[in-house]
Amino acid sequence: MLDILHRIGVVTPDPGKVYEALTTVEGLAAWWTEETRDVDGILQFRFSAGGFDMEVIEARPSERVVWRVVDGPEEWIGTTVEWDLRQDGDYTIVLFAHRGWREQVEFMNHCSTKWGSFLMSLKALVETGKGAPAPDDVQISDWH
Repeated sequence: MLDILHRIGVVTPDPGKVYEALTTVEGLAAWWTEETRDVDGILQFRFSAGGFDMEVIEARPSERVVWRVVDGPEEWIGTTVEWDLRQDGDYTIVLFAHRGWREQVEFMNHCSTKWGSFLMSLKALVETGKGAPAPDDVQISDWH
């Protein structure tokens, strides 16, 4: 299995602010995609090129969030998206992992770049109050 890994530091002494952005529909819609909703406990994220449905399988306030992908592109189904948070001075460190890719495919490279872009959107949201969720995200190719 293969993983996408990223690390960012968010300038906030309160990891709860990052946690809130990862666990509320309003927070998620403000940095990942405006088309975010919770339907019977399944988080649904929609983009112009398609979407993803996530089941929250772990949520420890200000520490950790884990989603399991239950619907979306074939390469994503069954993978997990994990967020570990810890405080380091004035920063909340976000360790991000998209785990369980079955094989290295070009789409994985694309997703890694997009995750990096969206993590910067998360950082901007918490630090400034304004993220860059889809459809206003950085476009890197026709996959969006």
